[in-house]
Amino acid sequence: MPILHVRNVSEALYERLRQRARDENRSISAEVISLLEQALPDQERSQAEILDSINRRRSFRPADVGAPDSLSLLREDRAR
Repeated sequence: MPILHVRNVSEALYERLRQRARDENRSISAEVISLLEQALPDQERSQAEILDSINRRRSFRPADVGAPDSLSLLREDRAR
């Protein structure tokens, strides 16, 4: 497995990274890997996967998962 060394990290940045790793119960190395994975998502998704993701988002209805619809929220707010 490749090894990545980073030089000239400021004390302030290192402290923020150390604190974040502690908050997430990870080592500093594991936190750096997690941050890099978030910043550099895998771009190897097929066109079919991308279209499927778009279609899922398009057909998402909050009411299907138990969330109230906007009309009932507006009515509730106006009734106050």
